[in-house]
Amino acid sequence: MIQLEGLTKSFDARRVLDGVTLEVPDGQNTVIIGYSGSGKSVTLKCIVGLLEPDGGRAIVDGAVVSELDRDQLTELRGQIGYVFQFAALFDSMTVAQNIALGLVRRGYDGETIAERIAESLAVVELSGTEGKYPAELSGGMRKRVGIARAVALKPRYILYDEPTSGLDPVTSAVMDQLMVRTRDLGVTGLLVTHDMRSAFCVGDRIAMLYEGRIRQVGTKSEIQATTDPVVRQFIEGRP
Repeated sequence: MIQLEGLTKSFDARRVLDGVTLEVPDGQNTVIIGYSGSGKSVTLKCIVGLLEPDGGRAIVDGAVVSELDRDQLTELRGQIGYVFQFAALFDSMTVAQNIALGLVRRGYDGETIAERIAESLAVVELSGTEGKYPAELSGGMRKRVGIARAVALKPRYILYDEPTSGLDPVTSAVMDQLMVRTRDLGVTGLLVTHDMRSAFCVGDRIAMLYEGRIRQVGTKSEIQATTDPVVRQFIEGRP
């Protein structure tokens, strides 16, 4: 389980996180919604140790992330797949080479790496693209390769940073289906987004981050029926 306990984080004089507390249950997709700049991506980065919180704790499977040494953090990251907002693929590498990066670092042999690449591309319905370069793919395809790269490591968790941002409605729906599919494979997902259509499609639980704290958390039906004026305004898209 991923647990956030009173996370705080400031950049210069601006406090982005102001006591974020949240549990991410195993075997479900939890979605964090909120306005742009509300600290959603910062929260994900604290979970994987890309940022260190000023206060509070991010705990993964009982381990406090900020207290881990380099080797322990590397081992923990082996259990967490991270899907970046803009896919973060290396343009000079093929699809297969991009997916293989993490597998090579873990010391897998060539046959296992080839099998994992094929399996992960099949999951995201991109079989046959192994030899293509990112520039030859659409934006949606690049994001799907990002998911394949995460899935190839067979992680316990996948963190998704605005996975449908900048995509057309049809491609966004494909991404949503993939995130549901990875959950059904037994992977716990944590998704940050301001796309309510995606949030309601993918999420088992939804939490709203507002002014540095979790304003409300609940099931899809509970959030849809909320009487909180701030949450209501956001999910309805009212100015």
